[in-house]
Amino acid sequence: MIIKRRIDKEELKEMPIAVFPGKIFVVRTEAETGKAVEYLASQTVVGIDSETRPSFTKGKLYKVALLQISSEDCCFLFRLNHIGLPAPVIGLLENPSIIKVGLSLRDDFLMLRKRAPFRQQSCIELQEYINAFDIQDKSLQKVYAILFGEKISKSQRLSNWDTDVLTYAQKLYAATDAWSCLKIYNLLEKLKETGDYVIAPEPEAEAE
Repeated sequence: MIIKRRIDKEELKEMPIAVFPGKIFVVRTEAETGKAVEYLASQTVVGIDSETRPSFTKGKLYKVALLQISSEDCCFLFRLNHIGLPAPVIGLLENPSIIKVGLSLRDDFLMLRKRAPFRQQSCIELQEYINAFDIQDKSLQKVYAILFGEKISKSQRLSNWDTDVLTYAQKLYAATDAWSCLKIYNLLEKLKETGDYVIAPEPEAEAE
């Protein structure tokens, strides 16, 4: 496999859209939380991301509305604006046996701690992890595009995550973000193991 260091916007624009292929579960109750965490605790690695309602008023900030945690087949969308940050979810974040993979995790955890204190363990920050492969682009959209030739849609990023009922587009967007982090990590771990990759040379600068 050839790994590019970066990808330009024009190339990205032409790519097909990546879509989470598994099952999506919206978690809004204590009982649903218990079942979701029980399943996730059986995984060795999960993808993680969060969504917060955007603020268009200076000085006004919202708390994290959604925490999405995904395996390769199932993604759970925890509606934190309905259930807060429950103890079972905190237990999952603090469980050293489960690797949590995400991008910009420091920001996610900073925001999540405004709901409840916790000390996360066994976390992989993709922006640091990809340095070993000399990938220069740091956004999830571009890293995924470099590795899989597909782009992650950002159309729902600024939607209202505090809404009472999430739209299908919001659910798919949220699940795809968490799952894609896991997919990136799994691929790079495999390549690291097999050594079956080369890093593309930097394109030569065009002559003046």
